[in-house]
Amino acid sequence: MFELTEEQQMFQEVVRSFCEKELAPVVEDLDEARILPYDLCRRMTDALGMGDIVRAGLEARADKLDNGSKEAKKSTGRTGFGGGDPMIGSILVKELARYAPGFAMSWGASLGLCGAAIATKGNAEQIRNYAIPVMTFEKIGAWGLTEPSAGSDAFGSMKSVARPSGDDFILNGTKTFITNAPHADVFVVYAKIDRGQPKDEQPVHSFILERGMEGLSTGKPFKKMGMKDSPTGEIVMEDVRVPKDNLLGTEKDNIRSAAKESLGNERSGLAPMVWGIIERSYELSLQYAKEREQFGKPIAEFQAIQLKLANMFILLENVKNIVFRLAWMSKSGKKDFAFICASKAYCSQAAVVATLDAIAIHGGYGYMQEYSVEKLMRDAKLLEIGAGTTDINLLQTARLELGIKQ
Repeated sequence: MFELTEEQQMFQEVVRSFCEKELAPVVEDLDEARILPYDLCRRMTDALGMGDIVRAGLEARADKLDNGSKEAKKSTGRTGFGGGDPMIGSILVKELARYAPGFAMSWGASLGLCGAAIATKGNAEQIRNYAIPVMTFEKIGAWGLTEPSAGSDAFGSMKSVARPSGDDFILNGTKTFITNAPHADVFVVYAKIDRGQPKDEQPVHSFILERGMEGLSTGKPFKKMGMKDSPTGEIVMEDVRVPKDNLLGTEKDNIRSAAKESLGNERSGLAPMVWGIIERSYELSLQYAKEREQFGKPIAEFQAIQLKLANMFILLENVKNIVFRLAWMSKSGKKDFAFICASKAYCSQAAVVATLDAIAIHGGYGYMQEYSVEKLMRDAKLLEIGAGTTDINLLQTARLELGIKQ
């Protein structure tokens, strides 16, 4: 259970080869925003043969929905390129994060959040028009839940509203901290449906928007501490007229449950990212400790360095085991949101601790941009904030275990 199969190892080798040849040489250009990640996302999709596999699976699902298949309606709609093996996706994210965690985030937000939300909850027409182009990277997707005044209280403080108007909805509101927003073609956004009832009784639902809709705009990419290779920005909706056909699912759906599922997927997806960050930091630190000499001997012989390396090794192994369990849960259909929240809190903190240890081992050189550990530390910090802060995830874990209503 805790070792990669031969097939998984082969896939890891293929992805690492791609990263070393295609991603590693442009990491600095991505980090400095001299280039965008999306052309490379498309090249990777083609190189790994993901596009054709995903397209075939989603077209088959759409056909079943057209034919009224009850099985298709009940299924999650997850059509991956790993032949039903969630570990394949985890390996891909891990390998990308070894070099550019932000690149992995942009890829995952487009495919795993926006694309997967439509593939999971959408009807046949929505799957063909939106899910397939997004999940094959013909188009870039963004998933918008967070608002300027609503972070951890995403639903209770939500101000975005959709008011019925004939055969359409009129959407108004702003989303912020949205990955890919400045350049996305397709957006899945959440808003309260206002039919005149009190605000606390207005149901929240998700809508599919397209760039070019009148009243829909996006801001410039934010200037950030880390994850600079992942463009982040605002989505602004000013009287955007959205056809009712663009409502994702139906008004009878439990959208909070669907959003919770998407959040769970996002939080689960951070664990393999942390695996890659720590694995790379540990490898670089081991190598540096063996080569760097002080007082006539390698610094690897000093106990202070050995203690830091041992702690990094412990964190790496724990995170790796968490990824294996999350993949097993996904494949077996096991629901354990408490574990997902707890693992997100643990892994994000582990990433920060490990990368800070890596910088300490490298000394002054670790603080320089020419050494990869500096970027990995900047990127790691966001993982303690995004997809629910560490405190929120810890509190959700405790309340779930205590049976306290949330």
